Amino acid sequence: MKRKLAILGSTGSIGTQALEVVREHPGHFEVYAITANNNLELLIKQAREFQPEVVVIANESKYEELKDALADLPVKVWAGIDSIVQVVQSEPIDMVLTAMVGYAGLAPTISAIKSKKAIALANKETLVVAGELIARLAMENRVPILPVDSEHSAIFQCLCGENSAIEKILLTASGGPFRNLNKDELAKVTKKEALKHPNWDMGAKITIDSATMMNKGFEMIEAKWLFDVLPSQVQVVVHPQSIIHSMVQFEDSSIIAQLGLPDMRLPIQYAFSYPQRLKSGFDRLDIFKLGCMTFEEADTSRFRNLAFAYEAINQGGNMPCILNAANEIVVEAFLQDKVGFLEMTDIIEKTMHKASFVKNPAYGDYVSSNEEARQIASSFIGNA
Repeated sequence: MKRKLAILGSTGSIGTQALEVVREHPGHFEVYAITANNNLELLIKQAREFQPEVVVIANESKYEELKDALADLPVKVWAGIDSIVQVVQSEPIDMVLTAMVGYAGLAPTISAIKSKKAIALANKETLVVAGELIARLAMENRVPILPVDSEHSAIFQCLCGENSAIEKILLTASGGPFRNLNKDELAKVTKKEALKHPNWDMGAKITIDSATMMNKGFEMIEAKWLFDVLPSQVQVVVHPQSIIHSMVQFEDSSIIAQLGLPDMRLPIQYAFSYPQRLKSGFDRLDIFKLGCMTFEEADTSRFRNLAFAYEAINQGGNMPCILNAANEIVVEAFLQDKVGFLEMTDIIEKTMHKASFVKNPAYGDYVSSNEEARQIASSFIGNA
């Protein structure tokens, strides 16, 4: 029986690659719903190819145009973020891929978990913002959360069949395009330079997060919740070649690693098909052509965002939510040439110090903390 999928964020980097996986395995997967924020043209094209039951555009101003463009197809057309929250509750859906960018993925993920849908998690911010809440809901509803990030998929694969306690997770990072620059050089980094990742082809927001190493800080927090470890058990290892996607060290001192070419389709397919492994046409890693693989410690003095992530998760409460909200604001400002590369970090730090701390947040506290932190961060734009 085909696994019916809802792909949230189908027009983004992860969403489009997920549809490539579906295209390669039509006998295993069927697209029930696709959603996008603004990319109307691509969403229409996807709807025509995959003919899902439901198509949702978050930007309500584009509803009529979408509806008219798909009038000849037997698909339901919805609009608005509430519609995305609603569509994941549809009874036929087996799995929801959460590939929306940022905080916007939180409410739909909660809705999907409460509807007992398996989650293929590509929206790391969901666990950054409200990891404790998500972990509890997943346990209460007996819902599996299958990681789609290449690093967490690697860790998950390393743990399959293992009953031994984790001593340490070695979370690999490419180091981004600026790993060898000093602070003076980092201060001069341009948007164009930051959007050129050396190994991965990703969306703009995650590419900037990779350049600042905030992405790796978020992945550390994600690993804490996915694999029930302490932040101190997650060590970030800079591995510029991006061949080893992560490693797990066990209490007997053994280390297991997962290797592969930098191709997000592999972890997407693994999450979709788990516990099976499906044959793929992806390029194969030729170990005889690898050459040298190198490893370095992450430098948190130059890339302070990584240090902030450890501070936030160790403080707990709503602080990771504040961290994420501030980061979303400054990344957008950087992409609009309103702040410099290092100014992003300065504004995040100021926001963490100024925003209201809530030790034991409920869902409503996350919502209000997100709004407050965004307002505070925005107030620093131009004054960093």
